[in-house]
Amino acid sequence: MGIHQLIYAYVVLTLAALAIIALYAEMRRRSFAPRPSQDRIFRCSKCGYVYTDDPDVERSGCSQCGQFNEAIEF
Repeated sequence: MGIHQLIYAYVVLTLAALAIIALYAEMRRRSFAPRPSQDRIFRCSKCGYVYTDDPDVERSGCSQCGQFNEAIEF
């Protein structure tokens, strides 16, 4: 093996190791990131209170004043 081949192998192995470390770090970061909630968001038309409820609820009562509200659509 010549010197050029040794340098090439060193560079390739170093880049491969960095790529593996980057992939591992990204997988770890994603595993600890919070998952988006499936809850629906409601805003009270009477008092303006913003709250969430289960995804299968069409209308929900405000916990502040009791007014039933429709979910907010984005």
